[in-house]
Amino acid sequence: MSPRTNESAPEGERPDEDTAALTEDARDVTGEPETVEAAGTPEAVKAEREPGASKRRRVLHLTACAAALAVAITSGAIALGNRQEQSVSASSSPGVTAELLAGGDLDANIATLQNHLRGQPKDFTSWATLGLAYVEQARTKGDPSRYPQADKALKRSLDLRPDNDPALAGQAALAAARHDFKDALRYADLALEQNPYSERALATRIDALVELGRYDDASKAADLADDRRPGIPVFTRYAYVRELRGDTKTAERVLKQALTSATGRPDIAYVATQLGQLAWRQGDHKSALSHYARALAADDEYVPALEGRARAEAASGDRDGAIRTLEQVVSRYPLPGPLVELGELYELKGDKTKARDQYTLVNAWTSIARANGVNADLDTALADADHGDRKAALRAARAEWKLRQTVHTADALAWALHVNGRSDEALPYARRAAATGYKDATFRYHRGMIEQATGNDEEARRSLTAALDLNSGFSPLGAERARKALKALEADK
Repeated sequence: MSPRTNESAPEGERPDEDTAALTEDARDVTGEPETVEAAGTPEAVKAEREPGASKRRRVLHLTACAAALAVAITSGAIALGNRQEQSVSASSSPGVTAELLAGGDLDANIATLQNHLRGQPKDFTSWATLGLAYVEQARTKGDPSRYPQADKALKRSLDLRPDNDPALAGQAALAAARHDFKDALRYADLALEQNPYSERALATRIDALVELGRYDDASKAADLADDRRPGIPVFTRYAYVRELRGDTKTAERVLKQALTSATGRPDIAYVATQLGQLAWRQGDHKSALSHYARALAADDEYVPALEGRARAEAASGDRDGAIRTLEQVVSRYPLPGPLVELGELYELKGDKTKARDQYTLVNAWTSIARANGVNADLDTALADADHGDRKAALRAARAEWKLRQTVHTADALAWALHVNGRSDEALPYARRAAATGYKDATFRYHRGMIEQATGNDEEARRSLTAALDLNSGFSPLGAERARKALKALEADK
């Protein structure tokens, strides 16, 4: 695409009123977000001195953990920590470009962008880059309050240069991060009108179509992206689209191809983790652990790899090791997935108090996510159905189903209906969750339990057996319940 120059005022020229206003915006958007009061603040010290300090310490501890909550970009393949592409298509400019984000320390890069924009507030490219950086920071640093700042930065870029493709692609990424997939698709299409080869827009377009349940369109979008911009961001999405169709062999082949082409440590960690997750979902815990080890050799703090390793450790019988790993994860990034996994492992050890703490933090995550514009209904439905307010789970699942009819929302709605005693209504949704051929042991477990509740014993036996055959350790508590249900069904023959 054609290079564009930035629109900063010439050096030495007196700033006009518009420039002054932009400079003020730079101070606002590049400032620090509000934080949650936690241990060590005057409020915490006061609480320590008051009666009931022990209980307050626990509440403050949970609050401090909640302050670090991160928001995952999407559900499905991306929900477990898909790393966005390491560079984005951006118009060139003498200012700070998106290539700055391709490596190095994200926080340091953001600080560089902030300082640059305070002096050059009309640099539309750097505003777009800052917006994208905030989206990535929200995901990787546990700071969802960055989403509103990302929105401001991206809008400022578009005010300065309407229809510039980096900002439009950034808006698409932001909408996807907030689980607003209709807007993600709209912005991705707008970005591609300006730059048909925008890697970020092409990748986000696949994400949006997948999360809207438009799987045929997602497959076509993946083929198009592979033609235009073959590379790691596209390869990983291409693989997931194939996996959703039950074609795990192609998914594995494409991911291995992506790993072969990966050179930077972030890309190696990301793709190796994707391979680990694929192996995990197919019950190959040994291969999963091997892939996670490679990911952690590239980046020993990569949270999705740590979480994946913990799941594989638990499934392999090393529950204590899994707990240690998950405690390490949630102490830094208490996301719903690892929180629920850790809570269930605590339950298996008989420590219900610690388990409840993890489930409480899931609720805190939901509140923080929603406060920053994130649609968290799918996460709420899944967590509440097993460990919280079941009526709230059903409300959330119904709301999500109205927005997007995917295999994941079908499964969530089926399970929420079941735990609310409405298994006859749940069964069609459980069947719909299997319609594409996607192989997921949790889906099969949910279907088996629903079939058992509706008196379809033979189907229940097949579904529960299939769940355990596919992945014998798919969930600490779920796998145990599947075995008990199957034993009861066998006894009733």
